[in-house]
Amino acid sequence: MKKLHSQILVNIATLGPVGFLPKAPGTWGSAAAAIAAPFLFYPFSFSIKIFILILLFIFGAMACSEAEIQLGKKDPGCVVIDEVLGQWITFLPFGLMTGWQFIAGFIFFRLFDILKPWPVRQSENWLKDGWGVMIDDLLAGLYAATALWLFRMI
Repeated sequence: MKKLHSQILVNIATLGPVGFLPKAPGTWGSAAAAIAAPFLFYPFSFSIKIFILILLFIFGAMACSEAEIQLGKKDPGCVVIDEVLGQWITFLPFGLMTGWQFIAGFIFFRLFDILKPWPVRQSENWLKDGWGVMIDDLLAGLYAATALWLFRMI
């Protein structure tokens, strides 16, 4: 039973096969999050979206922690549940968006997740295990949301 529980958590952390797609698993994870957002995130009120993000942070951190144990590596590339959190945080402040704004939000999140400006990179060490994996994408999502807000102003 423990092995099944462990495998379920690893599948959550990798979004099943998404984290194992060739080249740039973080981009695939972000794309999956962006595609799923209109169905699993946008339909809800702001307060429910916050609740979803809290649950995603908690269960994502637990899944990331287990994946690190099972895969024997700190923040393995195939772990992409953190991209879902960051991508959805990017979209959180906005209601309806045009296709270009949606694409811009995706690009902004990938940019900040890859470049990891201060304090995104440092935040990976603020919390232990999967919690650190999740928090840097949370912060990258905040940067991306700010950039998207500015983009929408022009």
